[in-house]
Amino acid sequence: MSFVPLQGQATWLPQQPARHSEVEFSGPRRSVRLPLKGAIPVLTRAVRVEDAHPSVGLLSGATLLAMKLVAAGRVRRTEAGDAWRIGPLQPDDDDRVRALATSRAHAGTTVDDAEEVIRQLLDAVADTMVRAPGATSVATAGPDGAPARTRVRWAERLAAAQAEAEDPEPDGLPDRVRVTLRLEAPEEVLAGGGVVLVPQAHDLDDETVFVDVARLWREGPEEHGFSARARLSATVALGEAAQAWEPLGRLLREQVPDQLLLDGEELTALLDGGLEALDAVGVDVFWPRGLRSELVPQGRVEVDSGPREGPLMDGLFGPDSLFRFDWRLALAGQQLSDEEMLALAEATTPVIRLRDNWVVIDPVVARRARKRVKAGLDQADRPIAPAAALQAALTGRLYLDGGAMEVHPGATLEKVRDRVVGAATAAPLPDPPGLRATLRDYQRQGVTWLAELTGAGLGACLADDMGLGKTVTLIALHLHRRDRGLLAGPTLVVCPASLLGNWKAEIRRFAPGVDVRRFHGASRSLVGVGDGFVLTTYGTMRADTSTEHGGDLAAVGWDLVVADEAQHVKNARSTTARNLRTLTSRCRVALTGTPVENDLTELWAILDWATPGLLGSRNAFRKVWAAPIESGVDPSVARRFAQLVEPFLLRRRKTDPGIAPELPAKTETDHVVGLTREQVVLYETLVRESMRRIEDADEDTRRGLVLALLTGLKQICNHPAHYLRQPGGRLRGRSHKLELLDELLATILAEGGAVLLFTQYVEMARLLERHLAAAGTPTLFLHGGTPVATREQLVRDFQAGAAPVFLLSLKAGGTGLNLTRADHVVHVDRWWNPAVEDQATDRAHRIGQTRPVQVHRLITEGTIEERVGELLARKRSLADAVLGRGEAALTELSDAELHDLVSLRRTGLYPDA
Repeated sequence: MSFVPLQGQATWLPQQPARHSEVEFSGPRRSVRLPLKGAIPVLTRAVRVEDAHPSVGLLSGATLLAMKLVAAGRVRRTEAGDAWRIGPLQPDDDDRVRALATSRAHAGTTVDDAEEVIRQLLDAVADTMVRAPGATSVATAGPDGAPARTRVRWAERLAAAQAEAEDPEPDGLPDRVRVTLRLEAPEEVLAGGGVVLVPQAHDLDDETVFVDVARLWREGPEEHGFSARARLSATVALGEAAQAWEPLGRLLREQVPDQLLLDGEELTALLDGGLEALDAVGVDVFWPRGLRSELVPQGRVEVDSGPREGPLMDGLFGPDSLFRFDWRLALAGQQLSDEEMLALAEATTPVIRLRDNWVVIDPVVARRARKRVKAGLDQADRPIAPAAALQAALTGRLYLDGGAMEVHPGATLEKVRDRVVGAATAAPLPDPPGLRATLRDYQRQGVTWLAELTGAGLGACLADDMGLGKTVTLIALHLHRRDRGLLAGPTLVVCPASLLGNWKAEIRRFAPGVDVRRFHGASRSLVGVGDGFVLTTYGTMRADTSTEHGGDLAAVGWDLVVADEAQHVKNARSTTARNLRTLTSRCRVALTGTPVENDLTELWAILDWATPGLLGSRNAFRKVWAAPIESGVDPSVARRFAQLVEPFLLRRRKTDPGIAPELPAKTETDHVVGLTREQVVLYETLVRESMRRIEDADEDTRRGLVLALLTGLKQICNHPAHYLRQPGGRLRGRSHKLELLDELLATILAEGGAVLLFTQYVEMARLLERHLAAAGTPTLFLHGGTPVATREQLVRDFQAGAAPVFLLSLKAGGTGLNLTRADHVVHVDRWWNPAVEDQATDRAHRIGQTRPVQVHRLITEGTIEERVGELLARKRSLADAVLGRGEAALTELSDAELHDLVSLRRTGLYPDA
């Protein structure tokens, strides 16, 4: 049921007979009325809902009490014999009813009213629990839908068991039981395709104490060790089991419910849904050792060619490669022969004799076997794509025809799997000819890893921290492939516009003999392109791979396509990502310092571009990996996922041992300031007015209002002129952040330092630019609208010392730039993701930096900035693959949670107004 408003009110609607009563759940937007049979599961779950409405709590408590009383055997037939009710109640039971009524009475319901509702519901639940679905009276149908006389026998059995249990002498023996089913398989029964089910009764307080149910009828308590009431409890449990799986109803017609013979058709029904239905009501089925041997599909994947010539890995997973796949059923790890597969396919019952043992076959497996036999056991193996073969080799499983199958890689594929897994630790290659640089050990290892994967036609994601030299690593890879004769065309680098100049300068510096051209601007051309580098931007690529612009980039057969700052394609549905996929190449490499900024689907998008199909479809990835990992319910899922992607994702950090020992220290400081009185008034007014609109809004409108509130609060924390859109307004005396910034800059500049000043808002950067100009502080300013040529000149000017302060908008200046002249980084406002802030900091803290770097974060006390800071601190402690969804996630908070997040916490800095 999709609508269960447990925060709304629940109304008891008594009817006659009591089992026809209903419960109405009333939510804020709609209501639903359920028959008692449908309401019982809802009410039993409500006990776990902390903020359930008191009326729900009353009915929930009464339902649980009724179930306990029925299990204890306190049920009896009415005088008319057409219904069941709770009773007789002991004094302790009456006390429990009164105590429940007293604790759950609420506005509009007195204690006496609550007690009356409880007693009505007790009788209604009792009459419902001993009946089958759809039964209208004791004399109309049995728990298995049998004729009227069957129901009479069931009712009479329950009555007889209850009568025998009336006021028994206390004997200290177990009186409450649950039923399980033991499956027996005599040779003569198996030969006919059937099995035998024997019901067992287990003490609810000690599951290890059990007895065959038949003994509760045939023997006395002194023999079977259970109380006289245990028969009543077992009778009720058998009735519930029969409601879950219809064939068990035959047990209720027996004088003694000792055993049930299942024919082949019923055994199939048990396997094909019956086990699941019984498990849902707590009835376990125990199989004899060795009977239900697991027949599992087992496949084999191999390269679709004869013996390979040349190096093992070269081109194995290229676009023209194919692999073959075949499967059989396997018993105890050994695949079935042709004769055994035929015998299985021709079997008319789920019981078959294989290898001198009786085996019970799951119907789904049997259907799959028949399909395989029908297709022909001697047919040619079916082809599968390289990505599917690779996934099977790495995980030992192949998802095919809607199910998972155990797979064994063939000899060649097994060797390749070992090479792929060991690529990151393989013996490092020498620096390639033509490289004018001495690679660091970790860079040489990165080149070796990339060479192994791209040599096999596989893609990869190099996710080193910013500043560790991913550019020179890619240049070395290009030179290595040229030296090995593997180049099948030029290398295309797609990057943000701000990095075009950096790539060109690095290629000319480290590989001066390699041709490099920009494909950007109005005069761009690919005429005469050789086997060097072509550099383009994401914007140009987006235009030139579309039909209306001729598709020049898509027409070239590239050797490598490199996506630098690959988080630009983290949304696989964007035009940028879709067009990037149209570029044909031998292999693909993604470069990024933040493979996950918000959620794991971004990592899927990057890896699915680099090695298409490796992680399956987006929806399958969300279901199998992303949702369990992001929820944190099962940590083992994150570990298994890391094992799957590890061969294709190389992640090194500056803090890793031996990576960059010469890198100077980095110190991070949070500077906490208060709000001015003007900011306090603006902040609290915005919270009050926005929350009123949010509480009254529908879901779609609410999301936009929440985002607007969050943005407005952060702008107020920066400066009133920022929030009020006063580009020419007074700046001094209105924001303590600005005052603190003045103090920091005065100290830094007096010591000869240089500063990167980051803000996520261009408007705030312009205010700071105006403020610093008025104070006589030289600045440079880079934002998203700055032309490419101007960006490159600004970087050169800053590095040359033209100005001590570089103002940057976080998105435009947070990636790719090398700004090692700065030894201080100031974050004026907080971003929603720590990885983005760290990327910005890495513009200064990177290889080439010779001085310690100090990071300053300006935070307003008691505001949303401080709350977000606490969230970011927790995010930094999580694994890279388990980041939250930032601002989008905050829109899903309840009104109360949102109010708690944004409300101003008045500390000593903020006396009550």
